[in-house]
Amino acid sequence: MSLQLHRRTFLASAVAALAAPALISTIRPARAETTLTLGHGAAPGNPRTVAAAKFAELVAEKTSGRVKINVAGAETLGSDAAMLTSLRTGALDFTANSQGATSALVPELAALGLPFLFESTEKAMKLLNGAVGQELNKRFEAVGVVPLDWWDNGIRHLTNSKRQVVAPADVAGMKIRTPADPMTIDIFESLGATTEQIAFGELYIALQQGVVDGQENPLANMESSKLYEVNRYISLTAHKWESTPFLMSKIAEARLGGDLEAVKAAAKEAGDLQRKLSAEKASEVLAAFKSNANVEVAEVDREAFVKATAPVAEIWKKKPFGDFVSQIEAEARA
Repeated sequence: MSLQLHRRTFLASAVAALAAPALISTIRPARAETTLTLGHGAAPGNPRTVAAAKFAELVAEKTSGRVKINVAGAETLGSDAAMLTSLRTGALDFTANSQGATSALVPELAALGLPFLFESTEKAMKLLNGAVGQELNKRFEAVGVVPLDWWDNGIRHLTNSKRQVVAPADVAGMKIRTPADPMTIDIFESLGATTEQIAFGELYIALQQGVVDGQENPLANMESSKLYEVNRYISLTAHKWESTPFLMSKIAEARLGGDLEAVKAAAKEAGDLQRKLSAEKASEVLAAFKSNANVEVAEVDREAFVKATAPVAEIWKKKPFGDFVSQIEAEARA
């Protein structure tokens, strides 16, 4: 009797052991959530801010909630340069960054900002969706960064608190804040200005306190950060177009595994939205500025500005990557 009981116990245990893997597999929880962070420097209401939120929404949707994106805007994670450092170390996963700061990683990127190279975002995107974009992607990969898309930072214009600018001579002697972008610095120094590199988050106070006389930015940035309150003279110089590189860390790429393609698709979709909003915002803000009695909007002598800044392109063609600069210029003007 005892022997039979022991035998039955053993058989029951064996059956339970064999069944256990199947039972465990049926109750195993869904794949753990991957949480990643996206940082940017734009203010609330800016097209970059709206698109970043949309990207997070799309990622959650396309991965059925397996990947969650936390968005931190308005430089809460530091300046653009600081966020790029965090991106390369893996402390930050994504950033919608500035072209100027990003050119510290890939100097050739700054050539997209050659003076008066692009008249529209559409022309710039045509270039970036071709051989030039492919070459830039390779150079980013070499420094541990993956470009997901090229968002639009818009056509840039000049503001100041001193006088209306309509000709290059009007800029001479001014103190102009620029991002830490060598191309923008060269443009304004070619016009006779002195430049100061001040973090965007500190720009309003710097203008208010007279640390600098003026600054240059797309219209949407001027509006969302209320720069017009401390710089009443707005000159439509349209001196350069600039991208907002939307970047991912190689470390984050490795973490995404099978969800990588979904995240890339979300970035493209959010980019389409961002470029659309950027164009709409520029038209909307320009109309608002023209109807605002507290600011003065002026057209400029475009041909005079083109002529005054022409030497900048020749300086850049003499750099070690001058052939690439020439390629960008030739394709953009074709």
